[in-house]
Amino acid sequence: MLKKTAIVGLLTIISPSFMAQNTTIPVYLDESKSVGQRVQDALARMTLEEKVAMLHAQSKFSSPGVPRLGIPEFWTTDGPHGVRPEVMWDEWNQAGWTNDSIIAYPALTALSATWNKKMSWNYGKALGEEARYRKKDILLGPGVNIYRTPLNGRNFEYMGEDPYLTSKMVVPYIKGVQSNGVATSVKHYALNNQEMFRHTSNVIIDDRTLYEIYLPPFKAAVTEGDSWTIMGAYDMYKGQYASQNQYLLNDILKKEWGYKGVVVSDWGAVNNTEQAIHNGLDLEFGSWTNGLSAGTKNAYDNYYLAQPYLNLIKSGKVGTQELDDKVMRLLNLAYKTTMNTKKPFGNVASEEHKAIAKEIGEEGIVLLKNYGNVLPIDLNKGNRIAVIGENAIKIMTVGGGSSSLKVKYETLPLDGIKSRFGNQANVQFARGYVGDIGGEYNGVKSGQDLKDDRSADELLNEAVELAKKSDYVIFVGGLNKSDFQDSEGNDRKSYGLPYNQDNVIAALAKVNKNFAVVLVSGNAVAMPWIKDVPTVLQSWYLGSEAGNSLAAILSGDANPSGKLPFSFPVKLEDNAAHNLGEYPGNKEELAAGKGKDQKNPINIRYNEGIFVGYRWHDTKKIKPLFSFGHGLSYSTFEFGKAKTDKTIISQEDKITFTVNIKNTGKRAGAEVVQLYISDLKSSVQRPVKELKGFEKVYLNPGEQKEVSITIDKTALSFFDAEKHEWVAEPGAFEALIGNSSDEIKTKVKFTLQ
Repeated sequence: MLKKTAIVGLLTIISPSFMAQNTTIPVYLDESKSVGQRVQDALARMTLEEKVAMLHAQSKFSSPGVPRLGIPEFWTTDGPHGVRPEVMWDEWNQAGWTNDSIIAYPALTALSATWNKKMSWNYGKALGEEARYRKKDILLGPGVNIYRTPLNGRNFEYMGEDPYLTSKMVVPYIKGVQSNGVATSVKHYALNNQEMFRHTSNVIIDDRTLYEIYLPPFKAAVTEGDSWTIMGAYDMYKGQYASQNQYLLNDILKKEWGYKGVVVSDWGAVNNTEQAIHNGLDLEFGSWTNGLSAGTKNAYDNYYLAQPYLNLIKSGKVGTQELDDKVMRLLNLAYKTTMNTKKPFGNVASEEHKAIAKEIGEEGIVLLKNYGNVLPIDLNKGNRIAVIGENAIKIMTVGGGSSSLKVKYETLPLDGIKSRFGNQANVQFARGYVGDIGGEYNGVKSGQDLKDDRSADELLNEAVELAKKSDYVIFVGGLNKSDFQDSEGNDRKSYGLPYNQDNVIAALAKVNKNFAVVLVSGNAVAMPWIKDVPTVLQSWYLGSEAGNSLAAILSGDANPSGKLPFSFPVKLEDNAAHNLGEYPGNKEELAAGKGKDQKNPINIRYNEGIFVGYRWHDTKKIKPLFSFGHGLSYSTFEFGKAKTDKTIISQEDKITFTVNIKNTGKRAGAEVVQLYISDLKSSVQRPVKELKGFEKVYLNPGEQKEVSITIDKTALSFFDAEKHEWVAEPGAFEALIGNSSDEIKTKVKFTLQ
């Protein structure tokens, strides 16, 4: 069996107009009634067995509704960058459908690098349309875990190191997806900041760090974005697994933040029935139980929130208060998704979706360095273009874990460059290095044969000879989505580039000065060759339109405007988690073999506290390779002097900062105005500055605009763990405005009374 047909039942038989006229129609189907009334009526009609059945999976990606009442089942899907292909009912293997190919959108690191909230909405809306067209009810994303270490294999799925940037970028994404009647499932809540030991670790962190760094994106997702579901993580916190965690799910999420949505487990994240009942979980997926050996008809009956839950109720060991709360949350979700008769039909792989993917890619690419203005390519200086590097020809939409996709097409960098320059220039390719020649994940195959038996010296010599006789050299390298690189399940083994790329880059830099390195990755990498390479582009994983987005930047058809969503340290030891914290876990426990199974979890202490990313670099005065917020343009921009509407504010006031931005270059382009706040005197240790506002502004040559950013006391506050509240201490503050965390252009002081 490939997929069971969803039971629609009475919902599709009875029209809304008939329901409005006929008083015999059950309340739960009567759209003239409030959702609250309909939920209560449906709940009252359900048997105990029907209620429990709703709480757990019936297949790899679906959970049952109530067939007797015409309440449809829920269908979930990965992932945050595109709708995952169909798999077998009980297996991860492909279902073999021929109509489940989609558009792959840029990875979330690329989206965050746009620093453009409108792009985030466009992304969410387009992705939600594809999910809706594919009849999905819950999209398992976006991911908002904070970038703590550049070795985390899953960083490419997240939005960077800063809680404010992530919070502001995730909200429009959620609203865009859910405008289609498809729920988002913001993940992984919480503290899943590495893949190594993700199932067998216990995070030890102070409350201030938890609230200031790791929780804000999740809070914004549920209180501002109204994400209809949220996904629990794998790791432990306070000795309880995150998907069944009293403090995270009940105390913070449901009580403190007032969350009314559904908590979904990550696949395989549940391991205790009573904790799952009492500690906030609502919907269980993917548990690793062998139900068939227990004599049940269906393995799913043996899930923790299945027959074991039912047995506890029937034996009188637990009541039904928690059960009814879980079911009410699921019914509320149903009225927004499966039973929402007003949701649009969606569409897949439309021209609009292709354009959105391309535009996000263009805006997300970050020009890290452009010494001597090597880019954009000027064919008046010569038309021989050498493209070198495996990543120019390697499909990147397949692999990387659960976000792996089956796409209608993927324009590779070499193809995009040939398409853009081929009629005007002689574009030639050399491999340069051999990395991962594979290309398969869960049965989806890239169809590529990248086998190359030549030696490293042969590959290098070919690349160098091509570079010598070319006018421009574009090296396309970086990481890929193989295991131990940018991929779910394992972290990177080192900070450097794999596959001898450093040697290739260094050799190419010696023979051609019109040289640009394009790094395809979702993580920072070491660059020992940086002083010798004039131009570097951070290109991310850009999805179906990758090659076209890159070619637009190389040619100057699009002016780069991306900004880094995380810092690039010079070396791994410059990162706070590796300098002061514990990674991948406590050294003594590692030596003792802890972390091998869930009975012996390894502790991971976040000793660096709130000093993550640029907060650490600023405080310790460690110069990064490239700073958070950094990104160049083919144009230049001039910042005027910052002004404020008031210099003394009360706790209830808002304050607005205004700065004039002028495009002083010859090309139209965009600049990101970044507002950081510094507490000049505090009773607790605080970062030198923290991002608290940003706006992307588009300007034609010579054009200038006034940009205003307004904040209130929340931007001045720190979390007081003893009082368990946010505190804005009276005193002197400074607003710092610039175009990266280490390029502050103008400052203005003010006082909080």
